[in-house]
Amino acid sequence: MIFRVRTEKVFTLTWCVSFPLVCMSCALRRFSIQPAQQKKIPNRYLGQPSPFTHPHLLKPGEVTPGLSQVEYALRRHKLMALIQKEANGWDGLDHTVILLSNPTYYMSNDIPYVFHQNTNFLYLCGFQEPDSILVLQSIPGKALPSHKSILFVPRRDPNRELWDGPRSGTDGAIALTGVDEAYTIEEFRHLVAKLKGESNIVWYDLAKPVHTELHSDYLQPLAEIKARNKNHIQRIQHLVQNLRLIKSPAEIERMKIAGRVTAEAFTETMFASKSPVDEAFLYAKFEFECRARGADILAYPPVVAGGNRSNTLHYVKNNQLIKDGELVLLDGGCESACYVSDITRTWPVNGRFTKPQADLYQAVLDIQKSCLSLCSPGISLENVYSLMLSLIGQKLKDLGVLNSSITESHFFKAVRKYCPHHVGHYLGMDVHDTPDISRSLPLQPGMVITIEPGIYIPEDDMSAPERFRGIGVRIEDDVLITEGAPLILSADCPKEIYDIEQICGRKS
Repeated sequence: MIFRVRTEKVFTLTWCVSFPLVCMSCALRRFSIQPAQQKKIPNRYLGQPSPFTHPHLLKPGEVTPGLSQVEYALRRHKLMALIQKEANGWDGLDHTVILLSNPTYYMSNDIPYVFHQNTNFLYLCGFQEPDSILVLQSIPGKALPSHKSILFVPRRDPNRELWDGPRSGTDGAIALTGVDEAYTIEEFRHLVAKLKGESNIVWYDLAKPVHTELHSDYLQPLAEIKARNKNHIQRIQHLVQNLRLIKSPAEIERMKIAGRVTAEAFTETMFASKSPVDEAFLYAKFEFECRARGADILAYPPVVAGGNRSNTLHYVKNNQLIKDGELVLLDGGCESACYVSDITRTWPVNGRFTKPQADLYQAVLDIQKSCLSLCSPGISLENVYSLMLSLIGQKLKDLGVLNSSITESHFFKAVRKYCPHHVGHYLGMDVHDTPDISRSLPLQPGMVITIEPGIYIPEDDMSAPERFRGIGVRIEDDVLITEGAPLILSADCPKEIYDIEQICGRKS
């Protein structure tokens, strides 16, 4: 999905690829954290899958597929360590971190959208119910990062559960997530009353509350009291995003699965795209193939753009016929166990590229391969973007789209006309993940990014050669940064002209 152009010493609880080889008990000693004694999962349905009800999805001790209670506890521990660093010099103060879940959103009246959890909240506890609050509190007499974790969750209500499905309740929330304590959401007011004093620093994202009702009921009044006392609430989102930027080995495994599922869905969708074909059919085929392979949902509304519509960057109407001889650009991804993919491919619906289509496609593919080769530690996305612009400009000259004598002062403006978006973005639990993190930050092992150059020549661009008008091409892959060569998480998704034509020309 395209993105508009527009960090004791450093705490040692950093994920590394070698982590799975470390003895878990040694790791816990190293990080000075002990898992809470695991409580038995209630023998009933909770508000989300559990190892008891969904043993095909979760192993004992896992909160979400592939991610254990220990992993979530380590994340909370890391966050409190970052707060310890940020609060250097604030001696004698207590610290309380507050994160809100998403609410339930409604299509109309009492018809809800499928619930999707706030990813910062989800990252720290794995709890997937609405109208909930996660609190991390420093422990009096103990130095950070020591803390206790508390969930405030919806009260169990047989009448509401009859309509909306089971709730985890306080016992289920503790047993499933491994937090230290859990209470009903109504009891949060008792905690708020204790946070008004000057000796307590509250960490909460006041500017962009994710749950307006919980915010207005509890946090806004607290913020006003704190402001009058010159004890302002501190932002927390940037610290959580710094943690989310580097993926753990378990997270990387989830993203590999999402990449593989999406790549297979692309292959099957290519195979099904005989001309003429409705964009809506390809949309449905792609979603079916993702879900049939275990994806929970699509990661975002996909772009399924035939012909000249591929030059509309966020075209999501997906309701037109794609004619014989036209290309289709499909930008799609899935979400699997809280982690997403984001891949784009462009191919001819009749199975054969025309000469102009092949020339423009191969130009974009060559540019993408060059950009991928640059993805290594120390290089930033901005560096890759600069390379992309230069390469696009040269290819456009070679193809006769840009005049070879264009002056340097006009060169990049002309290039941005044909590729108005950035080369990529960070990827993880969200498609445009960790959006507050600058793309000038040097890449590090464990980061996942997209690389997605494109060239778009609208059909009404009379300055371009006629043979290229109405053609838009983008090629996007998901990339894991490693100590060595980048690992392409979407490598199974065909992109060579020969491979695409072989798949599209296959007989069912």
